[in-house]
Amino acid sequence: MSITIEQVSKNYGDQVALSNVSFSLKQGEIVGFLGPNGAGKSTLMKIICCYLSQDSGNIEVCDLNTKTQDLLVKSKIGYLPEDNPLYLDMYIKEYLSFVGGLYRVINLKKRIEEIIDQTGLDSEQHKKIGELSKGFKQRVGLAAALIHNPKILILDEPTTGLDPNQLVGIRNLIKEVGKEKTVLLSTHIMQEVDQMCNRVIIIKQGEIVDDNLIDNLKQNNIDLEEHFRKLTC
Repeated sequence: MSITIEQVSKNYGDQVALSNVSFSLKQGEIVGFLGPNGAGKSTLMKIICCYLSQDSGNIEVCDLNTKTQDLLVKSKIGYLPEDNPLYLDMYIKEYLSFVGGLYRVINLKKRIEEIIDQTGLDSEQHKKIGELSKGFKQRVGLAAALIHNPKILILDEPTTGLDPNQLVGIRNLIKEVGKEKTVLLSTHIMQEVDQMCNRVIIIKQGEIVDDNLIDNLKQNNIDLEEHFRKLTC
């Protein structure tokens, strides 16, 4: 398994963020991670990426423990947070060179050219990030998450604020990447999950309330949006 999560709990003072969460993800899966605001999605993603630590339970990423082998875990993960922090005064290639240097990417110049082509940044590559549209900024964030060729991609609301044309481009890119990697995707857009994902995990108030294959839902004529609403209201 690419990711194994066992009985993970996290509290913020008296507030329960996660309560005994368990599931596993394997290579080649694109998994939609759904839940209302405050359900615990971003908290779990940050714990998987070693930016937060759980209070109890265990997480392994590519057979590495997130608490004791955090640097190695980070080398296996590409993470695009919801706010997509970027250095707006940097040129695209300059920024990707900076990120790739942090990961000690071999043949970095060649890798930057590859990732610019893969993420469709060719026409914008000579611009500063601050000059880009929202859609191209998201592509830069994805390029940075992919620069070190990680085995796992963690995406927190990657298409928020994009127009319809930008949505199509980002979704196609994620689907293409997901053929070789494990992708955990947080979103509020049910259509997105239906189009991109092969599995859905739904969380409510820090607890997993459903873990299902998209094909199973379709075969049983279950509407994902209605299903989500029943489980989380």
